[in-house]
Amino acid sequence: MESWGAFVRKEFIHIFRDKRTMMILLLMPIVLIVLFGYAITTEVKRVPIAILDQSRDEVTQKMISHFAASEYFELYKMIDSEEEGQVLFRQGKIRMALIVESGKVKGESEIQLLVDATDPNEATQLSAYATQIAVESGKLKVESENANSDAKQLSPFTFHLSTGKGIVPTISLLYNPQMKGAYNFVPGVMGLILILICAMMTSVGIVKEKEIGTMEVLLVSPMKPVYIILAKATPYLLLSLVNIATILALSYFLLDVPINGSLPLLVCVSVLYALVALCLGLLISTIADTQQAAMLISAVVLMLPIILLSGMMFPIENMPVILQVISNIVPAKWYIIAVKDIMIKGLGFGSVLQEVGVLVLMAVVLIGLSVKRFKIRL
Repeated sequence: MESWGAFVRKEFIHIFRDKRTMMILLLMPIVLIVLFGYAITTEVKRVPIAILDQSRDEVTQKMISHFAASEYFELYKMIDSEEEGQVLFRQGKIRMALIVESGKVKGESEIQLLVDATDPNEATQLSAYATQIAVESGKLKVESENANSDAKQLSPFTFHLSTGKGIVPTISLLYNPQMKGAYNFVPGVMGLILILICAMMTSVGIVKEKEIGTMEVLLVSPMKPVYIILAKATPYLLLSLVNIATILALSYFLLDVPINGSLPLLVCVSVLYALVALCLGLLISTIADTQQAAMLISAVVLMLPIILLSGMMFPIENMPVILQVISNIVPAKWYIIAVKDIMIKGLGFGSVLQEVGVLVLMAVVLIGLSVKRFKIRL
């Protein structure tokens, strides 16, 4: 045990001596969480809109004032005709037009939303925001239909809102009422950072030992290969705890992402995921012969699936069936689901039992493969 402890201390000394490694380990998580929290976001705010009000009654005036006061929309100008709105769309000066038409019955109006759908995701969000504001301000009945005219310029979705009697929907946004993108990106960034720190740095560190020849000295020592592997991974696991604390602190105090569930449970699940990432790094080190190869495998084989197949950027449910099946072998998918359930929804251990079980199974399989493939002779 003393020799293992000495080996771990030696690994810490090597890490602390390398300034570039320390910057990657401690500075990169801060940069990524700030970047994804502020710069890379799917939220839409201050979208320029134009309004044509032909009714001019009390209800529609109240609704228009709500649109003008919303953080999601910015009133570009009041227009006098639909043709003027079409011109503004073609010039790119507005991305949505609100047309309030006089109803056949006094006191009623029909409201039509025209949305620029060159970006379909943004158009869907704008339609949802506008529908919510219209319903809340006017207690309006919502109907939707496809618009076939002028499809090249405007959204294929035209929403008609009328003040007639009927079912009045109540819209409630659970867990994220303000629809902040940080609620989705923070769990994803946590999964990305832990993979980078644990998998990439561990694999590169072990392969570096092979390249400079010090691995031969370690292999002739009395320590068993499994202890050598664990001693190499331990410093990165402990540093991952520092990164987990940093990410959670930045998320809570800087990005206003709540921690509604158990903090100890969240930390334990994060440590388990970090262990899986370490096992991946160890497995990569048994495959790669150079540091460049280890870094390339870590970047391509680990980072791209996390970004594309973990649900961090794109909903898994919208993917083809084959990609949904492949996503099940991406550890970050299960970790992100667990973090959202604990951190955002405030659920307990029972709700993440499946995700924890999958991560434990992955850790056992990966550590077994790493030990089996580890060469005791170079």
